[in-house]
Amino acid sequence: MSYVQITSSCFSDVLGAHGLDRGRFYAILENTKPALKTLRAQHADGSLPLLRLPELTDDIAELEPVAARYRNQFDDVVILGVGGSSLGGQTLCQLADFGFGPQDGAPSLHFFDNVDPHSISVMLERLALERTGFLVISKSGSTAEMMMLFLICLKAVLGVVGKDKAAIHFTAITEPGDNLLRRLADSHGMVVLGHDPGIGGRFSALSLVGLLPAMIAGLDARAICDGALGILKSVLEGEAPERIDAAVGAAISVGLATDNNILSTVMMPYADRLADFGLWFRQLWAESLGKQGKGTTPINALGTVDQHSQLQLYLDGPRDKMFTVIMLSCVGDGPSVDSELADDEALSYLSGKSVGDLMDAEQRATVETLIRNKRPTRIIQLDRLDETVMGALMMHFMLETIIAAHLFGVDPFNQPAVEEGKILTRKYLAGEEG
Repeated sequence: MSYVQITSSCFSDVLGAHGLDRGRFYAILENTKPALKTLRAQHADGSLPLLRLPELTDDIAELEPVAARYRNQFDDVVILGVGGSSLGGQTLCQLADFGFGPQDGAPSLHFFDNVDPHSISVMLERLALERTGFLVISKSGSTAEMMMLFLICLKAVLGVVGKDKAAIHFTAITEPGDNLLRRLADSHGMVVLGHDPGIGGRFSALSLVGLLPAMIAGLDARAICDGALGILKSVLEGEAPERIDAAVGAAISVGLATDNNILSTVMMPYADRLADFGLWFRQLWAESLGKQGKGTTPINALGTVDQHSQLQLYLDGPRDKMFTVIMLSCVGDGPSVDSELADDEALSYLSGKSVGDLMDAEQRATVETLIRNKRPTRIIQLDRLDETVMGALMMHFMLETIIAAHLFGVDPFNQPAVEEGKILTRKYLAGEEG
């Protein structure tokens, strides 16, 4: 197993009135059976393509020459995508580079998912465009942000390498059929890769949208998919809901929301390599469940950073939050304190201790403090953090989100409320009033 989920500190027998009644939990868990049955049927008939992604090793083989070209030809790779088209890849790539440069032989990857003009200008000024490749990702092929950034980057590259060579710097990822991105890419002779129209952005991390950047970064895409498949199997093999971690997590989240008014959920990993995982989860949970007045608000936090910035609120503020703390086994890891340098009595507790020892103590202390203060707390314990584990975590939370949507009675795959903003954006750009 890639991880262990511990949920005992979410229930009333531990937390009193602040926890979920176990009888209610089992009743809600029973209600996950139709969702699990639907997932098995959707996998069998292919109607929910994201469930087939972990099995598509042929697709990975087709991506390998593309990834190799980017690794061999470019020092920098810019990924243009917004929301799910970017966050999945960012989350995976953080395993390879969490702020100190890429793995040996890999280019530096830069994800541009905002349209801050300063950031775009600095990128175009500082990167050597003759040695820079671009991935342009838009499922619809018409996303305003991506079309603008694509056109701006294309102009810049044309100015440096000329029309004959510009095409090799770009790969577009979009749905099959006619759309703006595909037409533009085709007109310039660029490679276009097909995005499965049945896979929404926030569920696309295990598709080429996430795997291609990961492969360029030097990660093992097959291991990512293997980890995801290991989690999916319990659903496909018809395990009882209580043996499916994602179903248990969904039942607890929904039960705490409906019965205990716990309307926020805090995702708090301790490993820096999981910082973007919190952002990925935030979109997945918010955009999938926030409908018809239902859902809970996801909050991302990170280890000791947020012990010192948010924990006061969590412990002494409103009792409206559930916590998921992702703990990584790390005792003895990293450099240790030289006892000769820690000869002050006030520092004796650090003498001979490693950074991993400190992180382990911090993790355990935070969890224990949350529980003592009657805050519903789920622990996800990792023995290691690699591609297999990341794939498992992503599949777990995609399944948990889909099952929670069933329990709330909402469609996890649409986002009707965001369309108004898109329409108004186009009107304002056209000089029209809203």
